[in-house]
Amino acid sequence: MRHFLKVTDLAPGELLALVADAVANKGEESDVLAGRNLGMIFSKPSTRTRVSFTQAAYDLGGHVTFISESELQLGRGETIEDTARVLSAYLDGVVIRTFRQEDVERFAAAASIPVINGLTDQRHPCQALADLMTIYEHSGDLSQVKVVYLGDGNNVAVSLMIAAAAAGMQVTVCTPPSLAVPDWALAEAQALAAESGARVQVETDPPTAVAGADFLYTDVWFSMGQEVTPRKREQLEPYRIDTGLLEAAGENCKVMHCLPAHRGEEITGEVMDGPRSIIFQQAENRLHAQKELLKRLMADGQG
Repeated sequence: MRHFLKVTDLAPGELLALVADAVANKGEESDVLAGRNLGMIFSKPSTRTRVSFTQAAYDLGGHVTFISESELQLGRGETIEDTARVLSAYLDGVVIRTFRQEDVERFAAAASIPVINGLTDQRHPCQALADLMTIYEHSGDLSQVKVVYLGDGNNVAVSLMIAAAAAGMQVTVCTPPSLAVPDWALAEAQALAAESGARVQVETDPPTAVAGADFLYTDVWFSMGQEVTPRKREQLEPYRIDTGLLEAAGENCKVMHCLPAHRGEEITGEVMDGPRSIIFQQAENRLHAQKELLKRLMADGQG
């Protein structure tokens, strides 16, 4: 029995195999999860995570039980550990989308079923799976790719950086100095890069960062639950992906965004809807990558 709470819960070889299988098995329907029930506990709103996991389970013959965290005793009248033990008796796996990484880890430590991190404030590993899948579809060789993330050094930036490092890619995270990725995340990525041959860089100047990039990636400047401040918006203005920055990257550079997007803020509508945008393919790939994850964690003979 295994969990997927962070990218490194898959060894680099497993990560690359999942990506390749997600591409090869795109559109698959089977009954490998027949009789299995996936629970989903969400304390944050969701479009892609909720719908893609639901459809992934259905396409593999499984069932889904959705539970809003507000409907549970989780962390209120009942400990996280007690909730995990009870739900382990009812379900065959669970996706949790919440605020604190510590809460997901506590749940997993007490559970006897696979637990998947559907997003926390610290990490977003399922998004990183779809990101690598999308880049692989457009490159064919992750080791030859340079991807540049621009904006806030948030949970998406952290998981993308770590996944790219594990996959042997060249990855640059470009943020204002005060909004950089945490030191622990950079250290984790650099340790993986030492093994994979990846190149991990941090940068503060967008035109410098994007030179020679194959993919530009951004996310919202204010994540769910964060205060919207004029100061932070002012700091991030130079990091917007617009036509000028895309041209500085090169004529073959593609654009990515994990969605939802605030058009005109971190990315312009012109770029998002333009011919070099692969954003909606990236969103679709959440479904395909998560099918492979569910097969590995919940199907017979796995884990």
